[in-house]
Amino acid sequence: MSLLDPSIAVLDETDSGLDVDALRTVGSGVTNLKSKDKGMLVITHYQRLLDHIVPDFVHIMVKGKILESGGPDLAKIVEKEGYKRFIDAN
Repeated sequence: MSLLDPSIAVLDETDSGLDVDALRTVGSGVTNLKSKDKGMLVITHYQRLLDHIVPDFVHIMVKGKILESGGPDLAKIVEKEGYKRFIDAN
């Protein structure tokens, strides 16, 4: 990504299939690219990537609709409680 220097990057499930060391490497790389003039949309189902990349915002999406938005604590709640309440609400 640093070679392309995009103004916005979409990282769709970059944690899929990665071991703990690779997650750390990806997290460090993404964090190093984070700046005020660049945007990143990080799509994941798991908190483990967000342990290395601290998001500014977290959005819960079900069937193409954002059902709830919040800060990093929202991802921790989902990790603890699951997605059931969001799926049931839809």
